[in-house]
Amino acid sequence: MTAELLRNHFDVSRETIERLEIFAATLTKWNPKINLVSKRSLDELWSRHILDSMQVYFAVDASINNWLDIGSGGGLPGVIVGILAMEHAKVGSVRLMESDQRKCAFLRNVARECGVPLTVTCERIEQATPEQADILSARALADLSDLLSFSERHLQKGGTAVFPKGISWKKEVDNALKQWRFEWEAITSLTEPEAVILKIKGVERV
Repeated sequence: MTAELLRNHFDVSRETIERLEIFAATLTKWNPKINLVSKRSLDELWSRHILDSMQVYFAVDASINNWLDIGSGGGLPGVIVGILAMEHAKVGSVRLMESDQRKCAFLRNVARECGVPLTVTCERIEQATPEQADILSARALADLSDLLSFSERHLQKGGTAVFPKGISWKKEVDNALKQWRFEWEAITSLTEPEAVILKIKGVERV
């Protein structure tokens, strides 16, 4: 059922599915200790979290050097990006930034279990050294205006931010445009028809 669910949407190998299964098992094991995702959503881990994170990766249609995922928490989408990058080889390096020490421990453990070469930075986003990333992603982290502030710090000029957003995404865009100038594209989510993946470029303060 897992392989069928994923292959209905994306072309992924058996090895990638095996790594995703290891990720799912590891997250499920750690979750009662540090609350990586809500307990209720564990029943929908594949459709709600893993598939949702996979579409963030596939929203980027070009080879890039440096992908930074901020507020990585339970590895969604950061670890999933790293797993997919091993198969498709369009990302040079994947870095995860998380301030919670326990979640950083989880991220390092799950990367090791999955055999994925990820770098975990355990620092606050607003205090960490600017990363100059080509791609910056974040899922369920903050309002769009705050995410653009993080993008200004860590995204290189010409880079792209990729943010999954829920039903209120249009309101977030309108509010953000009061403080920021940016180009944006909304890609309809595969997991929720009223949600989108926002692709954002050219972030500047008004």
